[in-house]
Amino acid sequence: MLLVTAKSIFFLFWVNLLPPLARLLFGERFGWRLDGGLCFFDKEPLLGSHKTIRGVVVSILGAAAIASVVGLPWHIAAVAGLLAMAGDLVSSFIKRRLHKPAGSALFGLDQLFEGLFPLLLLRDSFSLTWGHFFLVLLLFIPLAYGGSALWQYISFQPHYDNYCRFVRSTARFHQWRSSHEPLSRWQAVFNLTNFLSHQVVLSSFFKITGLYPRGVANALDIGIEEQTFHLQNLPIAFDDFKILLLTDLHLDGLEDLTAKIITCLQETEVDLCLIGGDIRMKTYGPMAPSIRHLRSLVPEIRARQGIYGVLGNHDCLGMAADFEEAGISMLINDAWPINKGKERIWLVGVDDPHYYKTHNIPQAFRDILPGEGVIFLAHSPEAYKEAARHGAALYLCGHTHGGQIRLPGSGPLLTNSRAPRFTASGRWHYGRMAGYTSRGVGCSGIPLRFNCPAEITLITLRKG
Repeated sequence: MLLVTAKSIFFLFWVNLLPPLARLLFGERFGWRLDGGLCFFDKEPLLGSHKTIRGVVVSILGAAAIASVVGLPWHIAAVAGLLAMAGDLVSSFIKRRLHKPAGSALFGLDQLFEGLFPLLLLRDSFSLTWGHFFLVLLLFIPLAYGGSALWQYISFQPHYDNYCRFVRSTARFHQWRSSHEPLSRWQAVFNLTNFLSHQVVLSSFFKITGLYPRGVANALDIGIEEQTFHLQNLPIAFDDFKILLLTDLHLDGLEDLTAKIITCLQETEVDLCLIGGDIRMKTYGPMAPSIRHLRSLVPEIRARQGIYGVLGNHDCLGMAADFEEAGISMLINDAWPINKGKERIWLVGVDDPHYYKTHNIPQAFRDILPGEGVIFLAHSPEAYKEAARHGAALYLCGHTHGGQIRLPGSGPLLTNSRAPRFTASGRWHYGRMAGYTSRGVGCSGIPLRFNCPAEITLITLRKG
């Protein structure tokens, strides 16, 4: 009896776990909604948005795959997998009629039908008496609810008190991997493409050709790039407002880089300083060296309205508290008003849109009224369309390094960005929104630059 109970519960767990596993692996790919977006007579969707054709298919195939493990014919197991999904859809339909949001949990209702329907088919195959049948169902309901709650906690709940974003499971794994220093020795396995292209191919090429020392010298030759932007909805009080943009610092990637930046900033005083992410050189390994450099740099920045920053794809979430302690107010899908007298503009900062894809622009704009001036800060240009739709006046970012290594007279060879190439470096526009992509201060991959100088950006805002 104990073996049959274990087989029954294992089978039910397995077929109901497969849809969220498929969502974790495939993201939005093949995630066609079962209800096609149709609504019932009550104007509510027929089913939840997470109920997909992919989920049904993987449950049927997954059930058939373990048929021999639980002692079932494959076709019986496949039909049982289909019935489990049918039960899940019944629960989803009822929850929509109760006006419960998609993804919300209801103890009992969520587990009842997805356990009941397949068990009715399997009762004969497993030789279950009716008493044994109800025992399995009663055990499955609380165990499945607890498992679902644990899955939700691990996969989607934020693990940082001020982190305004529910995170996909894949991003959670990437963040853990980036923060887990003992794994750093194995990161070449996880990042084989970057390892080969940077440490093996590019580094070897420049060393063989004798260009490596020149590339390092180029990387340390940091210039100040001055830009002026005329913004129509800029309050009069902010005319001639000066912003210092420092992005892609990679402070632990080059010896003497921090001292060079401090020297460049000695005569610079601004209203606001923005840090565009990527404090650490690599996407993995020790965080302490870059944070030590940051603590040396921040006190040398003179910004009357403070220093604000966002996370980049080299900055795992575990570094945010250290950045705050160093003196940077971190904006993680959040906004902050910048006041001058009775007037204000908003500074909006979002989490990394490139690698982690954890930017949440509606969340960041939640307190901003239409028509207010917004300076938008992101690590990369990849959120430019959504920022423009929400009314950002100026989009500031980095990430691309301007290509970092260019041929003479050419644009960036590689941008490492999914955004169009017009956003890869310097000034650009999209609709009414102005944009600027900095070439960055530090280097990524290898500490070299050619035909693409590093920059500290000094931006002046004008009413116009």
